[in-house]
Amino acid sequence: MAAEDIDTQSKARKYPIIYVRGFAFSVGERDETAADPYCGFNVGSTVARATADKNRPQSYFFESPIVRLSLDQGYQVMYTDGIQVVDPSWSNGPAGEARVQKGIPMNSIIIHRFYDAGSDLKGSGKSSSISDYAQELGQLIAMVRHLVRVQAQKNDPGYTDADFRCFLVAHSMGGLIVRALLQNKANDVSSILLSDKKLKVDPVRGTVAKVFTYATPHNGIELGGFNVPKMLPGFLKDASTFNRDVMRAYLDKQLVGGNINYLPDDISPPPSHWFCMVGTNRIDYEVAAGLSRTFVGRGSDGLVRIDNATLWYQKKASDDTDAPLVDMPTASAYAYRSHSGFFGIVNSEEAYQNLVRFLFGNFRIDLWLDIEQATLPEIVQKQEDAGRKVDAVYQVELTVATRGKTWSLSRRKSEDDSPACRTYQQLKKLKKGAVEPVHLSTVFLIKSAKVDSDRPGISYSVTLGIRAPDYEVDKAFWPDGHYEGVQLFRDSLVVVLYDPIDYQKLQSQQGKPPPPEGHWMVSYSWLDDKVPLEQRSWAQEFSPADITKAIPVEIPLHQPKEGTASQNGSIKAKLRMVASGWE
Repeated sequence: MAAEDIDTQSKARKYPIIYVRGFAFSVGERDETAADPYCGFNVGSTVARATADKNRPQSYFFESPIVRLSLDQGYQVMYTDGIQVVDPSWSNGPAGEARVQKGIPMNSIIIHRFYDAGSDLKGSGKSSSISDYAQELGQLIAMVRHLVRVQAQKNDPGYTDADFRCFLVAHSMGGLIVRALLQNKANDVSSILLSDKKLKVDPVRGTVAKVFTYATPHNGIELGGFNVPKMLPGFLKDASTFNRDVMRAYLDKQLVGGNINYLPDDISPPPSHWFCMVGTNRIDYEVAAGLSRTFVGRGSDGLVRIDNATLWYQKKASDDTDAPLVDMPTASAYAYRSHSGFFGIVNSEEAYQNLVRFLFGNFRIDLWLDIEQATLPEIVQKQEDAGRKVDAVYQVELTVATRGKTWSLSRRKSEDDSPACRTYQQLKKLKKGAVEPVHLSTVFLIKSAKVDSDRPGISYSVTLGIRAPDYEVDKAFWPDGHYEGVQLFRDSLVVVLYDPIDYQKLQSQQGKPPPPEGHWMVSYSWLDDKVPLEQRSWAQEFSPADITKAIPVEIPLHQPKEGTASQNGSIKAKLRMVASGWE
């Protein structure tokens, strides 16, 4: 990515946003959805939680995704004369012809109103299938493509349907509708109805630039630790949508290790352009008087388990033809928000900030922890040496924040039931020189969000913690030597990323010679002043050739003193940050 393109590229990517809402359980909920012009994308919030203490919410005003996209990014919602674009009356008659000839702008937000026909208010009161909703989404995309072209050609006569791209943003079941369209060729579109005429259109599955999902049950929904049944009676039958065998049919995908949350390798957009926003607050999900969060259990947003809200894909471990497949995560971030409600994930600042950075950002950083070795406390090691089986769960906590903000881009904490976990037995099996890679989160940065535009560089902080586990000896808790709350590691790393323009500015401000043309620089600083200076702060420079690909930067975690390690145990690991330009 050329440096001069960075400030302008986000303006050139204001593709139409199509929002797909989540599951409505009953006819009454479908009626409420049909009566809402924005199907929940207009819901804001006035409260947030800094901790898991349900009695102490803090005041924080978030206006709603639609309002903020309008104010911050210049988007507009497309209802004209009280009519939506897929309504036949929008394009019929003289007034409709005029609307079609005018088209719609690129920076439009369009709502996929798939529940209108299933409401008593506007339709039959009967819900349809995921495949039906996916096909309707395909028709909506084709309609938007046609109308965007009309207006785009007035400014660029060479613009064609092949140039069209859109963003899909979906909550909960809406993400499954998106996947049903993009994964299942049978759900693509071949024609649309416009101005009372049937028009043949090209397929739309290749027109989606990026997909962002909030709290989507990509691997189904579990109650009491079991996937919802395939066949449910009466008004519960729609919940079978989240059974993995049912999902396998409409997603046109085989299970991978019993899981359905894997994208096919030929999907468009590619897995690199999918984002999963994961909620971790179950206590504030009040649906069914709290029964849902009770049956779904800990480690969830009250409806969707954390592990089921992420997406994966498989790729070869190397370029060798016989190389094994390895599992890789798509981009993901975590917020202490519930599935919906006053503390819901769609109506949150954290999710919105991830959304705009994913859609319009300049840089992408994937955060990994590569664990090399885990050592036991001396007193526990003696038990293993005596032939007894020792195990433990290591909980890796993470908070990613930007300068000057009260919210975080990603938060994984033990008290939220959202840390990344590995067991001692897993780590014990590591061969010499091998590591256990743990994906922690993905961060997107955007230059336009800088607090001080005159200050060179984009900065963020990574607070990393690894809790000392409860040790088990022969499957029983071993209290001797256990100290609750002790951490094997905890520190905050401040990272500042300088593109070529900011790097030159930094050198000028410091009275230093200008850097080589096109070079980038990244600086890192641990905040713990007990760490020796030579291990606490350093910088790396990258050439234009370096940044044409993802740049992995490995930062060793500083180790405790020998006496502390023998008492509490230790983790030897590196924080790996894989940075790349983003578009």
